[in-house]
Amino acid sequence: MSVPFAKRVELALKLKGIPFEYVEEDLKNKSSSLISYNPVYKKVPVLVHNGKPICESFVILEYIDETWKNGPKLLPEDPYKKSQVRFWASYLQEQTFETMLLVLKSEGEVQKKATKELVEKLTVLEEHLKNISKDCTSICSGNVGILDLVFFSLFGSFKGQEEVLGTKVLDPEKTPLLCSWIAALLDHPVVKETLPPREKMVGLLKNIRQNALKSSAA
Repeated sequence: MSVPFAKRVELALKLKGIPFEYVEEDLKNKSSSLISYNPVYKKVPVLVHNGKPICESFVILEYIDETWKNGPKLLPEDPYKKSQVRFWASYLQEQTFETMLLVLKSEGEVQKKATKELVEKLTVLEEHLKNISKDCTSICSGNVGILDLVFFSLFGSFKGQEEVLGTKVLDPEKTPLLCSWIAALLDHPVVKETLPPREKMVGLLKNIRQNALKSSAA
């Protein structure tokens, strides 16, 4: 499920106003270019700048911010604030994303347990969001930053996720600040332009879910 990681890089480039060529990969039939540019993981995204490849979305985002000074700053200058962005971006990536995948790929009691765990992890983020948005570069404080890009890549298509799962991913009653956060992001003109069509995302999620359930039943 590489689309979220590629989308955060695409959005960062657009926010910075950086011209780029987007090349979509068939991850079931990886091109020789992808394998050559990323021989270690053989995954997307890969940013090729001046003929040199940069791999892994977090690394790419920091590279973009350090290389192109125009446009919004993706990371704060202050070392402490920067550390907070990295911490919460890592939390979203390592904790929330993996749990979301488990919810998507399971059913019955396993899915129920994973959904409960996802809500608990989002509640932790909700409790800290006021301080995060105050201390860090974020749309909540008037500027889109790396934390927004990670959140967008995971929850930008939350309505499609809810359609496939048949359950709420973001609940306004339990996580009102997170819901306000994603609403503000989705209202940003560049974000609107970058968001994949709902039908495409729903189709991708359904395919991932069906394949996972078939595999577990075999």
